[in-house]
Amino acid sequence: MDQPRFFTLEQVAEELNTSVAQVYALVRRGDLVAIRLGGRGQWRVERAKLEEFINRLYEETAQYVKDNPLTSGDD
Repeated sequence: MDQPRFFTLEQVAEELNTSVAQVYALVRRGDLVAIRLGGRGQWRVERAKLEEFINRLYEETAQYVKDNPLTSGDD
């Protein structure tokens, strides 16, 4: 079965295992691209944009790990 093209903020939160408030903050900061529909302002995140966001986080995390290697005092 095909996945939907767009996700609600609730669905994104479930996918990322985080809160809807955190997803909303990511959208409002512009970190996660979303669209706003209709007069009631329902937010939707395109599947492709969510995947781009996740891939960008992987890249940023890899760079962080490279720039901040573990030292003997780290747990």
